[in-house]
Amino acid sequence: MKTIEIPIWEKQNLTIQEAAVYSGIGMNKLYALTDNPTCDFVLRVGTKRLIKRKCFDKYIENISEI
Repeated sequence: MKTIEIPIWEKQNLTIQEAAVYSGIGMNKLYALTDNPTCDFVLRVGTKRLIKRKCFDKYIENISEI
């Protein structure tokens, strides 16, 4: 089976590693942010955490400091 490469900006959900590259925010900081039960840009699939890209973009636009 051939894997299909989808550009990050076209993905609906990103892995923590992809979100770190996409945003410039470190993986450890993303893990800490997504540990918060009220985090609205995280999607949990079992033990895996995915970042909802559009919600994450809105979150970043509305903050001035992390």
